[in-house]
Amino acid sequence: MQAAVDTRNRQISQRKILVNELCHREKLGSKQPIREITSIENNESDPKLTSEVESTSAFRCDSAMTRESSDHDDSNSDFVLSRENPPENSPFSIVRASVSAIDDTSLSVNTPRMWCLSLIFAILGSSANLLFSLRYPSVYVTPVIALLLAHPVGLLWDTILKYRDDPHEEFKNGAKVYGEVNEIGWRRFRLWLGQGRWNEKEHSCVYISSNVSFGFAFATDVIVEQTKFYNQEAGIIYQLLLTLSSQILGYAFAGMTRRFLVRPARMIWPATLMSVAMFSSMHKNENKTANGWKITKLRFFIMVWACSFAFYFLPGLLFPALSYFNIITWIWPKSVIVANLFGVVSGLGLFPVTFDWAQIAYIGSPLLTPFWAAMNVVSGLVIVMWIIAPIAYYKNIFNSSYMPILSSSVFDNTGHIYNVSKILTPNFTFDRMAYEKYSRVYLPITYVLSYGVQFAALASLLTHTISWHGRDIWRQLTRSLGEINGYDRNLYQPLRNTENLPRPEVTGEMGSNMQSSVFDEDIHYRLMRRYKDAPMSWYLLVLISMTCVGVFVCEYYPVYLPWYGLILALGICGILFVPIGIVMAITNQQPSIYLICQLICGSLFPGRPVANMIFVTYGYISSAQGLKFCADLKLGHYMKVPPRTLFNVQMVATIVSSITQIFVLNWVFANVPKICTPDAPNGFTCPIAKVHFNGSILWGVVGPMEFFGPDATYRALIWCFPIGAIAPVILWLYARNRKASIVRKINLPILLGSLSWIPPATGLNFSVWALVCYLFNSLIKRRANKWWAKYTMTLSAALDSGLAFGIVTVFFGFVLPGFVENWSWWGTEIFKKGCDWAACSYRTVPPREHFDSYLKT
Repeated sequence: MQAAVDTRNRQISQRKILVNELCHREKLGSKQPIREITSIENNESDPKLTSEVESTSAFRCDSAMTRESSDHDDSNSDFVLSRENPPENSPFSIVRASVSAIDDTSLSVNTPRMWCLSLIFAILGSSANLLFSLRYPSVYVTPVIALLLAHPVGLLWDTILKYRDDPHEEFKNGAKVYGEVNEIGWRRFRLWLGQGRWNEKEHSCVYISSNVSFGFAFATDVIVEQTKFYNQEAGIIYQLLLTLSSQILGYAFAGMTRRFLVRPARMIWPATLMSVAMFSSMHKNENKTANGWKITKLRFFIMVWACSFAFYFLPGLLFPALSYFNIITWIWPKSVIVANLFGVVSGLGLFPVTFDWAQIAYIGSPLLTPFWAAMNVVSGLVIVMWIIAPIAYYKNIFNSSYMPILSSSVFDNTGHIYNVSKILTPNFTFDRMAYEKYSRVYLPITYVLSYGVQFAALASLLTHTISWHGRDIWRQLTRSLGEINGYDRNLYQPLRNTENLPRPEVTGEMGSNMQSSVFDEDIHYRLMRRYKDAPMSWYLLVLISMTCVGVFVCEYYPVYLPWYGLILALGICGILFVPIGIVMAITNQQPSIYLICQLICGSLFPGRPVANMIFVTYGYISSAQGLKFCADLKLGHYMKVPPRTLFNVQMVATIVSSITQIFVLNWVFANVPKICTPDAPNGFTCPIAKVHFNGSILWGVVGPMEFFGPDATYRALIWCFPIGAIAPVILWLYARNRKASIVRKINLPILLGSLSWIPPATGLNFSVWALVCYLFNSLIKRRANKWWAKYTMTLSAALDSGLAFGIVTVFFGFVLPGFVENWSWWGTEIFKKGCDWAACSYRTVPPREHFDSYLKT
């Protein structure tokens, strides 16, 4: 009976799609046959796609046609849309709202202007962020700043170097096609510098180069820890090899998984849509009325940006209490229970109110996250942090009541922050006798639960991916084999003429997949087939060469990590890369393998803190960098940047920024006295490196066995691995044939993995984030869909970039010069009074007592 109902529901949903397309084609007077819904049939296993298509009538083309008709210059006959030939578009409304389904192949991309701006921003941004990472308080210069600054500079470049009598230029694959050159001297050089016109494709390349280069390299942190904390020698050649290899290896993983993480339409990468919306606002003069709103995207962006920039001066400088707006703890500042439950600094954040966009978007912009994914995240928060955590805390499980309920610190058996220096020898090795004499390491209850859900999330990531996406991954693998056997897919093959396309003769069991493969991707992938792809051999060469460099670093230099440890780290990255990438591409939430890398290395190579850092660098950073590269490949995919040009842009920017950061780091070492000490001038105390140093001590010196071994306090957390592995299979078995079941919306890697932000994030960051996501991506999307489609991505971009500029302005204009050093009033102090700010514990240990021994008496 249930099977019949499910079949009927599926037929109804497919019929809705057919009716939508029939009605649309009837409006347009089109005589084209309706294609079979192979894309829906092939993706039935994906609850995200099914929901999106059914809820938004994804194949309705009327809105797409009218939108796209204003995305181009009607004077160009190549881009005039006829009513008889409507454009295709993405099956996802969030993509259709931002990304154009038209590609202008005549635009310039590979020009001196693009390369100059890319290198300038890569050098400035990477050196600035490396410098800021060494001081406290710190600030991060985001790539959005480069995106905003590059546009006026690009326009100024054209104004200076472009003349009215310049000869006509032709571009192919983004590069200039040179004919006979008659000019000499300055005019020839000017024409070379001023190739093409500043456009959205060049702009996106400059932004991508900034995106891959602005973040300070994790390897520089390792170098700081080795030289300043472990007193090791680290030569410049070692620094360069370690940094370059660890930063570039991720690109190999990204390139080799393009078929799974970049090309499929379902791999949306929501964060990239914000950038696409900004490019659209800056470069296109389109304006359609949306639910009564007539303001253009560019003007809307400028107004919101200005408001976001100006408003940040309140919570960021003049009235910080707006950021920590928790009036409940202000009323009862000395109540420990109130601070535990409602606090926003060391509490669970049950009062979700803040007026600071930095707090709201702490775990990512809520406007870019699908509502169903946000519900998974907030469900995990409610179950784990708002129900299990307080119950365990007040029952004193794991002695947790003697510590704050939420903290990113670790503690000793007196309830004080753990003093790592007491368990180290002068040579920074583990002193077992001192450890037993001092104290075990104890974790706050939210820290314990965070580890537990991370264990479960990591295990669930594999089984969830196999259950829900295994068939798609297998189909992509078999298709790759078919292409290797000679099937040429480099030609552009538009869907509207598929009835006349030559069908490849493919035999064997994968024939059916190959026969319909042209239908499996969206319009953006088919448009990208016009350009020469970056060969897989390029990425294989990157992988092999950088792995060899990594092996040399491990074997030649005293890092105490054997070569097979490096291979293991890369193996962990490789196995988990596609599952993590799928989750991030669909939900905009990134599961992390940082902890598992620390635990595996600490278990296999105990007592080697430097080896632990190197293992994490090659395992975790290769994954994180690779995912960043994947996101930028998708951005290039949306913007129709030629793949080979994009490969060169990402590689050159990564190499230049890595070398720049090494030289800046050594300059700081040589010119800042007492750096990485409390006496360092201007706050150059290396706070981030100190946190990682403490982590290397705990997991590299003390080791995981002291936490999860047979007699360890947190041994029970090991059970989270099998629980996390089994749970997705149970959910899949129940929901695979129940297309309308709410269980299909449950994504355990997201529900559990997102809680890795806690600590340092609190319940406030999650709850307010989810409320804003509901407001825009559910309520407004349903009631004012045209407004949502036109303005939401632009709103997110404006809020984030305005905040970024506000933070930089406040830091450099007021904090760094010391202008607000003595600034104090009620609005700067009220939230600092009481137990929330002081991180009070529910129970206290009597003087000269230890809570582990005290409980026994």
